[in-house]
Amino acid sequence: MELILRDKKNFFNVSDKVFNCSFNEALIHQVIISHSSSLRQGTKAQKNRSEVSGSGKKPWRQKGTGRARAGSLRSPIWRSGGITFASKPRNFSKKINKKMYRGALRSIFSELIRKNRFFIFEDFFIETPKTQLLVEKLNSIKLYDVLIITAAYDKNLFLASRNLHKVYVKTINFIDPISLIAFENVAITVEAVKKIEKLLL
Repeated sequence: MELILRDKKNFFNVSDKVFNCSFNEALIHQVIISHSSSLRQGTKAQKNRSEVSGSGKKPWRQKGTGRARAGSLRSPIWRSGGITFASKPRNFSKKINKKMYRGALRSIFSELIRKNRFFIFEDFFIETPKTQLLVEKLNSIKLYDVLIITAAYDKNLFLASRNLHKVYVKTINFIDPISLIAFENVAITVEAVKKIEKLLL
């Protein structure tokens, strides 16, 4: 499969097995749910009636006071009492096999290409870490709301993009399904494409 390089105007061959797959909506949905769940901290914690501080003594006798019967100061219906269904730390992650995860990424990349939202560059860099330079570069190639994927960490690109709302820079080691579909366009270098092919084949 041949794709045109955005900056060189010549063609670059990519693997059909990675970049020309059918769109599997169910698989992508499952992988995105799994990835979103794994981002949850799950550290919320509350105390139930056995964990809050307070005496175990009966506040007053059962009958004869005119008040409602009470057996504990730590009852959930009392102020400073325990929580009835107390939240506890839990793991929200959902297991996804590597084969399924890679299949979802292949499907997403292929769909981005079909919708003309995937752009390959021979190289993508700026000379100094200036936001204005990156803005000018993106304006010159008419790319907005873009995820930039590089093969290795580029300090200049990373620093220049931090103050831009709809521009994000990631290396291939940190790409994920949510990032790929969250932006209108994806800009990627030739070297990054080659490494992605090795990872997803």
